Amino acid sequence: MNEKAIVLDEQAIRRALTRIAHEIIERNKGIDNCVLVGIKTRGIFIANRLAERIQHIEGKSIEVGELDITLYRDDLTTKSADGEPFVKGSDIPVDINNKKVIVVDDVLYTGRTVRAAMDALIDIGRPSQIQLAVLVDRGHRELPIRADYVGKNVPTSLNEKITVHLTEVDQQDKVSIFE
Repeated sequence: MNEKAIVLDEQAIRRALTRIAHEIIERNKGIDNCVLVGIKTRGIFIANRLAERIQHIEGKSIEVGELDITLYRDDLTTKSADGEPFVKGSDIPVDINNKKVIVVDDVLYTGRTVRAAMDALIDIGRPSQIQLAVLVDRGHRELPIRADYVGKNVPTSLNEKITVHLTEVDQQDKVSIFE
């Protein structure tokens, strides 16, 4: 695959996350009773960055958790080479019952990852509300799921791929489209 274009550079990612942080605060009238939950792997890093921005804006911290959706995926057999899923484990440091849980991920595509995340959350507790924040929405939904907060909408064809690179794992920040 060849890199067709850089959709977001480091500055654009920073601006998008700052805007999403403001939108989360505005929609929820503050951050009381809110929890950010990042989907492993890159969603966690985005959730942590959002938490930093929210702390800076609001002057108070928001809880952040990590969600492993491996066992909730409906494509386990097509995702693992040896047929055995690699479970990383979830870590949500707060009771999510009656909380507004904002699920955070890097790319929204078919909606299946988000569906799996909702199933995993419901097994952990009963939030009063589940919202979705994504850095990139590339379209092509297979399930009736939409994001509440979007960094950038990037219409793609089915033969294109969106790749998110974050400093925490890739030593650089950028979002690229490949064909």
